[in-house]
Amino acid sequence: MPQATRNRNRMSPYQHLIAGGCAGLVESSICHPLDTVKTVMQLQSNNLKDDSNNKTSASSSVGSGSGSGSGSGSGSSTRRKPTLRESLSFNRVKKRGLSTASTRRVALLSDFGPIGTARLIVQKDGFLALYRGLTAVYTGIIPKMAIRFFTFEQYKDFLSSYTTLGRSTSSATFTAGLFAGLTEAILVVTPAEVCKIRMQSENNRQFKNVAHAAYTIVREEGAGALYKGVLPTMFRQGCNQAVNFTAYNAVKTRVLKEEGKTELASWQSMVIGGLSGGMGPLVNNPVDVVKTRLQKQVVLDNQAPKYTGLMQACYVISKEEGVASLWKGITPRLLRIMPGQAITFTTYEAVSSIIYNQRSLWSLKPIETTTNARRGVTTTAR
Repeated sequence: MPQATRNRNRMSPYQHLIAGGCAGLVESSICHPLDTVKTVMQLQSNNLKDDSNNKTSASSSVGSGSGSGSGSGSGSSTRRKPTLRESLSFNRVKKRGLSTASTRRVALLSDFGPIGTARLIVQKDGFLALYRGLTAVYTGIIPKMAIRFFTFEQYKDFLSSYTTLGRSTSSATFTAGLFAGLTEAILVVTPAEVCKIRMQSENNRQFKNVAHAAYTIVREEGAGALYKGVLPTMFRQGCNQAVNFTAYNAVKTRVLKEEGKTELASWQSMVIGGLSGGMGPLVNNPVDVVKTRLQKQVVLDNQAPKYTGLMQACYVISKEEGVASLWKGITPRLLRIMPGQAITFTTYEAVSSIIYNQRSLWSLKPIETTTNARRGVTTTAR
């Protein structure tokens, strides 16, 4: 077994917690704008249909502007400011010379793309709008990453002690990653993402911060609302971490063996982490779309929810918007997850090495007491 692997196995739980938390903090700070774009794209059609049903008069105002050409720019001063999606639809329709009916169809069916969506978010609400919901991410990211890496190691220890899978086999890594993903989904990810998605949603601007969002959701919808979409979230997180840890550790072991090293270079951790992070989303993106829709919808006492479960939501989305809609947001999601996992594993490996090398300062090395037989002196070392 490589020396680096033996060192990692002897790391204390505190080291996993600290290294995992630091990895999550760095990753979310850099990659959160891509998550905002992904969420807006996945909510696109759903929000547009709600807008067309609930804001008919406003849509008519935008539509009449497109039909009258450039001469309608000086309309009534009471006309409200168009939403992000209405602005984009109007600009596209104006360029194409489409009718009012076509305007509504474009507004409902067009896919803006990640770059166009990000550009319009910035134009309408400013650059900081890309970081909407970041407080919810910060609240959840440190315990999530800490739980992920800590439980992953603990599950591997359990499998090694009580099963025939061993500790370093691919089967043990896959199983430990699966259960680590399920654990983080239940304890942290689901409630944090419900708050995050509500804060990112364009129609929910009343939330001041994540604590206020959680309080408002519980007050208006009950505590159970924080666990909307828990099953698809568990499926997504379990699948992601099972594939992620298995792929990363398999490639890492192969590279270390071929090069005769005990530690990966930073760029190697980054490349391997990025590639392993992109495998899960390609398979489970429909689950992520359903999860986003379930967590975004507000269920009132006198209204039946549009989406009631994983399979029902998949059927409704496929029927109304086409099967391809289940892969909405896959581009920004890959752009978000692949560099995110690259940063996560690179930071985790770096912080773990720093903490281990400075273990005397952290007082994390087990105390070893030895006796010098020749001098009769007992020494204590950390």
